Amino acid sequence: MSTDHADHSRQPVPAGTTFPARPGWPEIVVGLLAMVAAGAVVPFFGPLELELDAVVYGLTLAAWSGIIGLVGFAAAALIRIRSWGAFSVRRTTWRWMGIGAAAGVIALVLKGVVNYAVITLTGFDANPQSPYYDAAGGGVLPLILTFAFLSVLTPIGEEFLFRGVVTNALLRYGPVVGVLSSSMIFALFHGINIVLPSALVVGIIAAEAMRRSGSIWPAVAVHVVNNMALPLFVLITGNTGPG
Repeated sequence: MSTDHADHSRQPVPAGTTFPARPGWPEIVVGLLAMVAAGAVVPFFGPLELELDAVVYGLTLAAWSGIIGLVGFAAAALIRIRSWGAFSVRRTTWRWMGIGAAAGVIALVLKGVVNYAVITLTGFDANPQSPYYDAAGGGVLPLILTFAFLSVLTPIGEEFLFRGVVTNALLRYGPVVGVLSSSMIFALFHGINIVLPSALVVGIIAAEAMRRSGSIWPAVAVHVVNNMALPLFVLITGNTGPG
């Protein structure tokens, strides 16, 4: 337990109050449940209900994928008073940001190899992210917004929740359990589909980047590099899907 009240500057605290040194199971449960609840909104009010065209619906999903992570993080952070540092939301160095970006490139290559192997062995290549391709292929403004939502908002939202909350909480059981188990949770929340192995690879590398650096931001860099691949694919090829 930490008794360093200087880190808890969001509001005054009584003398002698103690704070958990890291998130725990309450934060994991509340954060993930809040994310699930928020995530059910857009699919429930889908294209038929809102009469959205494919581009607008794709942009809505892209934005919401980041928002629900921030909703989950906010819910987890608010249930007990603690510092941002408990979630690894702290400054880092440019060196570590460069390492995070380089690790993101490695993750991008590895997940490509893993995906190729899975598709070759199983023949399963249905892509649940097709609405994102629709959004990115809808013109200049939708492409820019897809970059912003997928490559900035989503990495921040998902990293704050899955690494800042879940990984930090599970690291109490050691680095191997913390990194691997939190990455599996991250992957499973992407669904049982072709995205799962990619999410597992990115999750492991991002979690390790955060663990070693002590900051969430190198993990965000890993995620940013990987999420940029989709809109860049559309920009470079002009295609609205990998097929």
